[in-house]
Amino acid sequence: MKRTLGLGSGVALLLGNEAIARGALEAGIGVAAAYPGTPSSEVIGSLEEVARDVGIYVEWSTNEKVAFELCWAAALSGVRAITAMKHVGLNVAADALMSSAYTGVEEGFVVVSADDPSMWSSQNEQDNRLYGLISYVPVFEPESPGEAKELTKSLFEFSSRMKHPVILRSTTRLSHIRGPVELGPIPKPKATGSFKPGPRHVLVPGNARAQRLELLKKMEVMKRELARFPFNKVYGDGRTLVVAPGISHAYVSEAISKLGLEDRVRVLKLVSVHPVPEDLLLKAVDGVERVVVVEELEPFVELQVRSLLNREGVRASVVAREPDERAYEMTLERAEAILRRAFDMPPVSRGTDTGGSQLAIPPRPPVFCPGCPYRPLFFELRRTLNRERIKAVLSGDIGCYTLAYFPPYRLQDTCVEMGGSIGLANGFSRVLGDSVVVSTIGDSTFYHTGVPALINAVYNEHPQVVLILDNMTTAMTGHQPNPSTRVDGRYVPIENVVRGIGVEFISVVDPYDIARVREEFLRALEHSKTRRKPAVLIFRRKCALEALRDMREAGEEVVPYVVDLAKCIGCGICYNFFACPAISARDDRKAEVDPELCVGCGACVPVCPVGAFQPSKPVDQERLSKYWF
Repeated sequence: MKRTLGLGSGVALLLGNEAIARGALEAGIGVAAAYPGTPSSEVIGSLEEVARDVGIYVEWSTNEKVAFELCWAAALSGVRAITAMKHVGLNVAADALMSSAYTGVEEGFVVVSADDPSMWSSQNEQDNRLYGLISYVPVFEPESPGEAKELTKSLFEFSSRMKHPVILRSTTRLSHIRGPVELGPIPKPKATGSFKPGPRHVLVPGNARAQRLELLKKMEVMKRELARFPFNKVYGDGRTLVVAPGISHAYVSEAISKLGLEDRVRVLKLVSVHPVPEDLLLKAVDGVERVVVVEELEPFVELQVRSLLNREGVRASVVAREPDERAYEMTLERAEAILRRAFDMPPVSRGTDTGGSQLAIPPRPPVFCPGCPYRPLFFELRRTLNRERIKAVLSGDIGCYTLAYFPPYRLQDTCVEMGGSIGLANGFSRVLGDSVVVSTIGDSTFYHTGVPALINAVYNEHPQVVLILDNMTTAMTGHQPNPSTRVDGRYVPIENVVRGIGVEFISVVDPYDIARVREEFLRALEHSKTRRKPAVLIFRRKCALEALRDMREAGEEVVPYVVDLAKCIGCGICYNFFACPAISARDDRKAEVDPELCVGCGACVPVCPVGAFQPSKPVDQERLSKYWF
């Protein structure tokens, strides 16, 4: 964000997430916190880049609940705050969200939920607008980056006036598209405040019961306020009303123009999606025969529309959605198909928009980066399991290491939610008597939700081997820090936490040392089997992208490796089973290294059975090792 727009004025081309961050700055926030998760990460990441210049506090927290609570406390103390998380992250913070509606806030508190329709980087596509319904927290959806900036700024004012938290719902498409954003002035932030104790902050049953009634009254007030919310608007005229919330409106407006329906439809552009502005909706539906709601995922707005029309006795019918319209993100083609069906227009066959041709794109399976410390680890684990004929259930987790699910490693049998690897392994270890149980979790995920599950494993004696992959950063979402990251000399060593929990078997291993990987893994299996307790292996080496960046910043030469073709026997181990993307097969099946991709890590050397890999020039790997740890 700092590189993109600085702290000046004018117009900038911003990501939706950057626009939200800019809106927060223009609203005068003092505190921001998050746990990184695609597609939300750039909101707090952008604020982090300018925090010192602006004078605000920004934090990458250990999980979403912790981040939410930090910002909630700031808002209770009269300091505007913003937290951001991906949709499943709000599950982690949901306990706090529900109670925040009861306590209210003293200053603006915006909760950004970045949903992921079509699951581009997620395990499900839950619709977090539903959280607004059960938590009594208003939900808003912007259409574009420009509107996202202005809406964010306005929501802080609304939240401050109502003394209530609000949810700003984005989606992957909005978070990561760019659009022009008008930059306004950034006021001096208020970063400190004061807390006034009161019964509403202590949600014991007696206080909470009273707060519940106040909450219901406040929702009615907010409903009336939102009837005049300036971001909602009605335009056009016709016997059909199209209701389009958020980014769906952008597709709807284009589809209407494309189909020539301008004179046949009235449109309600909706930004406040919970509660819907009832007075505006009733005005919009006056004189129409039917209502078509075009929205992503669940029929959230549609159900509110149906309920209101039924309650008020409005005779306009609501066009029912097809089952498949509740899955995946909205597109222009999908919006057009919905309108075609509503107006009895013939459907368009697939491929018509591209002249009937389909571009055949070859499949590109996901792979670990060159130099990734997970590659030699998973290579050796797969080889050890095969050689020793070990029957294992491999309980996986969420991070870069999830790629071990794919060939050639096939080392994740489950991947369900953050911290689920150790949690599921606790159950597997109790009911699967004929298999060893191995759980895999990253350093950031371990601190996020892995620690409680490991405590449970120790206390209840669930035998499993826990592989904690410590690459010293939160790599998958953009290298945000976590407690394992060395920042100004401070960090929390994983082995200290594990030892404090009471784990008996702990071993810290360099994953590039594949001989020791094998040795320690077998030792851990034996300990888990004989002692019937968990054993922990910590595989520590810095993310290759981080190490490479540090080397280049220090002026170090990155020396690629080459293949001695006289030694290479074309066995294919390096490119088929080790699967480094910098290594490929020549026509004669012998290996070759792409110097543009090779990061000079040397992990291929112990993998080759004939010693065919060597650096292209003499290199002091021992000296360079400081960049990898």
